[in-house]
Amino acid sequence: MKRIDERRIFVLQNWLQWNRRAKQWLWIITLIGVMAALPIGYNRMNTESTSKQVEYVFDYRDLIEIAEYSAKPQEFVAQHLIFMKEAGISTMAVYESSLRELMQAGRLTYYNSKDAALLQGKLETPGQNFTYILYTGSEEKEQVGPLVRAAFDRAGIVYRDWSFDGRDGLVVELPLQNSLLQPLGFDPMSLQKIKAAGLSVLPRLTDRVLPFSQEEAEATLAQLKDYGVTRILFDGDKVKGYTDNAEEKSLRVFADLLNKYQIGVITIENLKKEQSGMTTLAYLTDYNIVRLYSLSPTDGMRMKPEDIADRFLLAAKDRNIRMFFLNGAPSSSQEKSAVINPLDNLYLSLKGEDGNKGTIQRLADAGFAPGIAEPFDREYPSWVKMLKGIVVIGAIALIALLINAFLPGTLIAVFLLGIVGSAGLYVLSSSVLEQALALGAGISAPTLALIWVMNRIYSRTEGNQRFVGGADWTFRNKDKGQGVVIPLNSSVDAGGKWIFEGLPARRRLGLAFSWFIVVALMSLIAVPYVFGLLNNITYMLVLQQFRGVSLLHLAPIGLVAIYVVFYTGHAPIARLRKMLSTPINVLMVVVGLIVVAAGMYYLSRTGNEGQTLPFERPFREWLEGTFGVRPRNKEFLLAHPLLLVGLFAALRYRAAWLFVIIGSIGQLSMVDTFAHIHTPLHISIIRVFLGLGLGAAVGFILIGVWQLLEGVWSKWSPVLKRIFAE
Repeated sequence: MKRIDERRIFVLQNWLQWNRRAKQWLWIITLIGVMAALPIGYNRMNTESTSKQVEYVFDYRDLIEIAEYSAKPQEFVAQHLIFMKEAGISTMAVYESSLRELMQAGRLTYYNSKDAALLQGKLETPGQNFTYILYTGSEEKEQVGPLVRAAFDRAGIVYRDWSFDGRDGLVVELPLQNSLLQPLGFDPMSLQKIKAAGLSVLPRLTDRVLPFSQEEAEATLAQLKDYGVTRILFDGDKVKGYTDNAEEKSLRVFADLLNKYQIGVITIENLKKEQSGMTTLAYLTDYNIVRLYSLSPTDGMRMKPEDIADRFLLAAKDRNIRMFFLNGAPSSSQEKSAVINPLDNLYLSLKGEDGNKGTIQRLADAGFAPGIAEPFDREYPSWVKMLKGIVVIGAIALIALLINAFLPGTLIAVFLLGIVGSAGLYVLSSSVLEQALALGAGISAPTLALIWVMNRIYSRTEGNQRFVGGADWTFRNKDKGQGVVIPLNSSVDAGGKWIFEGLPARRRLGLAFSWFIVVALMSLIAVPYVFGLLNNITYMLVLQQFRGVSLLHLAPIGLVAIYVVFYTGHAPIARLRKMLSTPINVLMVVVGLIVVAAGMYYLSRTGNEGQTLPFERPFREWLEGTFGVRPRNKEFLLAHPLLLVGLFAALRYRAAWLFVIIGSIGQLSMVDTFAHIHTPLHISIIRVFLGLGLGAAVGFILIGVWQLLEGVWSKWSPVLKRIFAE
């Protein structure tokens, strides 16, 4: 039995020794993975530089609706088409028509049975509820008539010719309300007017014409191609062909037609739900896609011209937006006693005024010239796939190192299990594998960085240590209160009756700053893994998004807190037993509730839907205007300064470790910045290092304030103690 126990001990010791040796090799593998990801990032930056033109679009339907409130609608439309071109708008968005839109455009008028009878001076025919249509003139009948007839033929609706007062039309045996809902094709007269004004056409297709017909779809695309259309924007919650795709495979048919006529598609930013079928259509058209930002009618009316310019510049620079869609709507103004519209405000925002540059010039100065929006010209060399495999192995090694920090002795097993599991997951879904490893690496690097610095602090403040450096170390006796200087290159049991008093302030500041730099560099190890693993055009176009953002924002904080509580000092099991046996008091409950509330608020600020405080938006705009790239407020105003202060203070006060834990927010935020793949890589790099620089500057200021307050307290605390004692 004794020999068996000795053998087990021998095997265990060898296993632990192998794990210790494996640790340095896994760090080498991790760094190799970082190096392998860098060329992938460079390839992405090349892709991001291939699409720089931006296109400005106005909604033609909105223009028609605004024109209805003018004395001469047709003249109003013709005049403002000229104004729009002069302002820099190059494209008009047109919709598939309806009877209502054709009437607004002056092509025809329609009536129900009652109104038609009154028009003719007759009595209404009992039991009849038909639609009566009259074309405005012979040209309208010739060009729009086939459009109307084709729609009713498709629906199998009975109609016949009808005329009144020299105008031709139709009687449709369908209630007017239903007739208005029938989808028609594009109004050729509107298309001609837009082209005659020197503007491009952006058609908005729906999937309401059912069943899907390949012949009709091809005829529509051929007509649009004749007008110079290069891109389509879908109207509604689904793309053309989605409804019948299960039975007819219509998405592939429509994609083939788009490829045949070299017409691309558009995705709309900030939709609550992506248009159904867009991801499939994007893949089938080889991602011939640009991203569009839509300015609402309310914003077009209320926002200042310079604010609109700021918003568009940020969208083009930070979110790869290449098309801006301007909306407008008429509204009643009690002050002006008139119906007003945002057109003049939009023109000012585009052209500028009083010597101030407008949107178009500001974007052009930033490298985004006006023109036809183009998709990214992506290249995927064969070597990218090979390097990505190395990045996968490096990410597994990094995750294994984190797990080993909490479960010592498991490093080799976890790494091998990760290799096997990743191979299996790759077969099931390469996308899930990439996102899982990117999330794991994003959590692991900041956590390991903070664990490293916590161990550095602990090694210099507690336990039986040997001290080296450029100054003597000061300890204070617990019982007697006097101080003692421990000479260099000597040892002391600081966990006994002596309390570590700390290094001189200058030495602490130097250590704190050097650790701050090392922690940041270690955290940034995760960054190449994020952009190396998520190197796919679908992320750039936001057709696919990185999942697990909330976990990335919470896990490092929680893991660092767990490490501080259970892994510094006594064994974790002993710490856990002591914690479980500690009675709960009211203070603990209050602190717990505060922590939960702070965590919920913190999570509410993550992502694109987080609510900003009233003063934040103008402050963000000031940062953007000052630095060109806006650093994250929580990084340079909160997390980075608190981390630097925490490292400085923790060399003297154990309670200051709390600052270091809070400071971990900045480390994971840096990684999260690169998880926004739709943001150009060079912008994210500038944002992170600008945040680090400004955060360090704010941290130095706070350390100065800390030292000042510490000096005041040292001077006046004995006096206060005597006063209270008396």
